[in-house]
Amino acid sequence: MQNKSNKLPQERNHLSGVEINHKVNLIENGLIDIPMLQLLDEHGKETNPKATPDIAEGLANKILTSMEYTRLLDERMIGSQRQGRISFYLACKGEEAAIVGSAAALSDDDMIMSQYREQGALVFRGYKTEQFMNQMFSNQLDPNKGRQMPIHYGDKALNFMTISSPLGTQIPQASGYAYGQKMAGKEAITICYFGEGAASEGDFHAGLNMAAVLNCPAIFFCRNNGYAISTPTEEQFAGDGIASRGIGYGVRTIRVDGNDVLAVFAATKLAREIALKEACPVLIEAMTYRLAAHSTSDDPSGYRSKDEEAKWQQKDPIERFKKWLDGKKWLNEPALEAYKSNAREEILAALKKAEQVPVNPLEDIIEDVYDTPPWHLKKQLSELQQHVAKYPQHYPKTSGR
Repeated sequence: MQNKSNKLPQERNHLSGVEINHKVNLIENGLIDIPMLQLLDEHGKETNPKATPDIAEGLANKILTSMEYTRLLDERMIGSQRQGRISFYLACKGEEAAIVGSAAALSDDDMIMSQYREQGALVFRGYKTEQFMNQMFSNQLDPNKGRQMPIHYGDKALNFMTISSPLGTQIPQASGYAYGQKMAGKEAITICYFGEGAASEGDFHAGLNMAAVLNCPAIFFCRNNGYAISTPTEEQFAGDGIASRGIGYGVRTIRVDGNDVLAVFAATKLAREIALKEACPVLIEAMTYRLAAHSTSDDPSGYRSKDEEAKWQQKDPIERFKKWLDGKKWLNEPALEAYKSNAREEILAALKKAEQVPVNPLEDIIEDVYDTPPWHLKKQLSELQQHVAKYPQHYPKTSGR
């Protein structure tokens, strides 16, 4: 007998709300104007004091020191890569406001899914200098056991998902994780960082659509820094940046000046409130600029001019924020210089210590996937060990172990 309670849903009308006209209507690109939120101009002056977010002096200075530390870390590690001490590095220079400003607007319970240039978010949450170094030197104190490239951080205690190299994979993962947070009734959201280049990946479209349809409490934070490595935005897409795509997927969207800490903070705070209260995704497009090379494998002189870089140096997010702090009488220059001096010493000392810690044994490479490593992995490990023993001069860190 048929269960009468299993009623068929009412007829769905996918045309409801669609306006009808009686001539061909061609929608032009740029029909919808998407403004950029700016609360501090390039001179550190408030553009609209009534809209300035309520931010305490202590938090403001924590944001500043987190940005300063990030830049100091970047400078030292780029130098270390040039010296051959680490293999690879990605700097955040020029994008510190976008990363630290957004991280400051989150709850510690919120999950962060990063691309690879968000070390400032970890700094803000309290990641230690020795943790940065152990990961980048892939030594025995690295929680990843040396299986990741440098700058692929992760920390469960800080709700920072381990970074994965392939672009865009974190976007649908963020949708799924946020959906899980909602189903578990958690008062937390997921923020997912990526660059505008990663938005060209299919994972971006799948992830945003999934979040919109399933009402996932997630913030998709796009750092639009003008270049996907060497490819400028005008060669990546013809539409109005990444913000227009959020609108296309039915996602609440904000465009913000990514070099303006206060604007980023205010936008992210509002986005989090909406995502949590209404169980829905929000897309933030932060318009910024990468002052450094894409990575230590990149030479930006081949695709952009010194004049262009100089113009963006004038928009330095750290200097802009310092001017605002100074205007508030919250900037203590001697104390800041002392902090930076101590940070430099701490970073160098941790670097020297981490590079002396032995790397993980080769046997670790086949652990932690299967309960017991299968025969074919054991065979491959044996072949690897024979190869290292045959060419010890090419594997100085592992051949003598």
